[in-house]
Amino acid sequence: MVATLRDIVIGEGRPIILMAGPCVVESEAHAMGLAEALVDITTRVGIPFIFKASYDKANRTSNTSYRGPGITEGLRVLAAIKQRFGVPIVTDIHEVHEAAVAAEVADVLQIPAFLSRQTDLIVAAARTGRVVNIKKGQFLAPNDMKHAVAKVTAEGNPNVLVTERGTSFGYNNLIVDMRGFPMMREQGLPVIFDVTHSLQLPGGGNGVTAGLAQYITPLASAGVAAGVDGLFLEVHEEPLRAKSDAQNALRLDLLEPLLRRLMAIDAIVKGGALPAGSAARP
Repeated sequence: MVATLRDIVIGEGRPIILMAGPCVVESEAHAMGLAEALVDITTRVGIPFIFKASYDKANRTSNTSYRGPGITEGLRVLAAIKQRFGVPIVTDIHEVHEAAVAAEVADVLQIPAFLSRQTDLIVAAARTGRVVNIKKGQFLAPNDMKHAVAKVTAEGNPNVLVTERGTSFGYNNLIVDMRGFPMMREQGLPVIFDVTHSLQLPGGGNGVTAGLAQYITPLASAGVAAGVDGLFLEVHEEPLRAKSDAQNALRLDLLEPLLRRLMAIDAIVKGGALPAGSAARP
């Protein structure tokens, strides 16, 4: 199974793709500036790119945390980015009525991990005809994802991705079981690795989610070595000033060297030629 988005084909041994951007739309100026930087970097390294940002973070730890500008303003900003840079957009939806509205802008509708068993939400996303990206719940086994995927394909939509974002490992902690990547790919599913959310310490910051961004490089490298089809990274020019997920986001200036390293690993794993200029330092 592959998922097709414009000229991007995801799965079945093709080179990795990248979904990246801020956790949430902080402002139009910020999202636009970050999108421009990401387009420049991904164009230089030659990796297919999908811009990601949420218009609403409906599952924040505390009700005092910033959630985003809301669906109307958030989609307006995402539409402006799409028009200016010509990049596909991925964003979360949380309720059934959001699916059709978000699909007017987003090329990929994302089902949050905590909602990965919400049948009506998944079906609504599938019926838009957009690519559906289902994040694997922190409580689900890799083989459980075939049931979520079947809810999409039963609606006649073959364009579905599954995303690993860590499994609950005791209180305030997540772990990534590398066996899960081949397990899901053996089901014929294109698999994305959400590296930065996998490094969250959920609720571990006394009312906010803490994180371990210092481990992004080794964890991403291991996932690509395990044969994933794409990466999902939250990126921010000053992570500690980010309004959401500050402690697990990748600093923008670290993205290009990381991508070159990961693309070199991916080329080895999938038996292709190394992309020009992508050779990584040992």
